[in-house]
Amino acid sequence: MNWQLLGQADVLEAGDSAWKLMRQGGPMVWVLLLVSAFAVTAFLERVLNYRRVQINTTEFIAGIRTNLKNNYNIVELVAICDATPGPVARMTKMAILNREQSREQLRELLDDNKRVEVARLEKRLNMLGTMAQISPLLGLLGTVLGFIRIFRGVWQEGNWVLAKTLAGGIWEGLVCMALGLAIAIPCYIAFNYLVGRKNDLAVDIDKISSEILNIITVEMPPAKSVGLPKSRTTRKAGNK
Repeated sequence: MNWQLLGQADVLEAGDSAWKLMRQGGPMVWVLLLVSAFAVTAFLERVLNYRRVQINTTEFIAGIRTNLKNNYNIVELVAICDATPGPVARMTKMAILNREQSREQLRELLDDNKRVEVARLEKRLNMLGTMAQISPLLGLLGTVLGFIRIFRGVWQEGNWVLAKTLAGGIWEGLVCMALGLAIAIPCYIAFNYLVGRKNDLAVDIDKISSEILNIITVEMPPAKSVGLPKSRTTRKAGNK
């Protein structure tokens, strides 16, 4: 029981020491803490978003191909795409709804949609990267402010400047610089991790773009396209 009380006392003492350390860092500490809060929020939002939209592309496209070849139930395909989150399902739905377009027209639609989806994936990544870049600069600004405090004391007090004034300014500068680096390093790691996740999703988007284009324009049964306005069969015959 005594060991538990001692451990709790050590935790409280450590928390109190950290709080005092933050307070001695000056006003720039609060700016850095605000930056860290924004960075954590952006990171968690992107992680949850990437996890939600990540699907098994192979299984998804296999189900689409099977339905198109066997059932050709467009309503069911659209319902599957609506029930599946993420850019892969949205691009597949767009391609299915525009299946009557020519191959080149459908390719252009997919390319345009692909750029939109990649831009969605990159949302808030720049903010996290900016936080990683400005945190050391804000820490450096805090250091400069601490040294300004030192030289102001020297200028006001002359040779009788108190050591407390000198130590306080140096302490403020060191705390700000340390906090800025402590925020920047995890932000850089988080940014690179999210960029890797975004690139993986972009590869899935490229893959689904090529797959669905081939499925609709090449593998779709010709008999199913008969009677559709401006169908590929009619266009091919007209081109000949």
